[in-house]
Amino acid sequence: MFKQKMPLALIHHALAAIILVANGAAHAQTGTAIYPTKPVKLVVGFAAGGPTDVVARAFADHASRALGQPFIIDNKPGAGTIIAAQAVASAPADGYTLLFGATNHTMIPALYQGRVKFDAVKSFRPLCTVAGSPTVLVVAPGLPVKTLADYQAKARAEPGRVTAGTAGVGSSGHFATEMFARAQGLQLNHVPYKGAAPVVTDMMGGQLDSSFATLGSVLPQIQTGKLRALAVGAPKRSALVPDVPTFAESGGGNYAADVWYGVLAPAGLPEPIALALERTAADFAKSASAIDRLRGLGLDAESVCGNAFASRVAREVTTYSQMAKALDLKAD
Repeated sequence: MFKQKMPLALIHHALAAIILVANGAAHAQTGTAIYPTKPVKLVVGFAAGGPTDVVARAFADHASRALGQPFIIDNKPGAGTIIAAQAVASAPADGYTLLFGATNHTMIPALYQGRVKFDAVKSFRPLCTVAGSPTVLVVAPGLPVKTLADYQAKARAEPGRVTAGTAGVGSSGHFATEMFARAQGLQLNHVPYKGAAPVVTDMMGGQLDSSFATLGSVLPQIQTGKLRALAVGAPKRSALVPDVPTFAESGGGNYAADVWYGVLAPAGLPEPIALALERTAADFAKSASAIDRLRGLGLDAESVCGNAFASRVAREVTTYSQMAKALDLKAD
């Protein structure tokens, strides 16, 4: 029987369709184009080598493999991450310029009231978080407290005497400190530093009593016993320090303060592209390699996407703005 040969062009189309189906879970079909068709810029508002940059590079490696195009890190540090956020807010909403941000993003309206050209909520489409770090209350080894209850008792007995160091005025640690102090009716002596490293150094040296720090910044010192962790500000215990109770378990109420790392796009991003990026970010956070890599940084892999992430951003903007107003906080 005569068998008609399939034209070569048709074979190529068929093969392309098979490949597209195989990779379709990670790509977005927009009209006749497949996203992405060229490199994607991932803007980071911090210098290379910092925690946000390291997590961003891990995500970029994964996204490059998953989506078949390079995800290129573009570090734009300075001005409290405003430079990076502005670059993304003013970029085309086509998926080729994204912001890899952190909790600092939701503090911009609180600290720079009326001094930025974008809206931290309305100018962006939050896609997914990929990692998080809870706040942990750590104390100097020489401070005579063993539990959160001891810490609170000492702070009440000596109003304004117990020092609490942070990475600076308006930092996530500053907000975390004030949130707890106000909730518990305590007067802590806030001591702002220029960065997290000197806070740790002074606590180990006995010049500073305590700090509400991100777990990743003090994990090595907790593990070696150079600092004592009293409580973790999260709904559940961290797998990184399973013996440290939560604030709720320790009688500190429903206090929770954590730092997120995640991906945001300019507002107006087409839905198919948004969904493709959300899937990619969620897959990254679930991967064994990411979990291990993030754990080495003292971070938990987590994935909060879409509307849930957008609601979190809006809620944090409101909370931090209210606190900044109450404390009369403004960035220089």
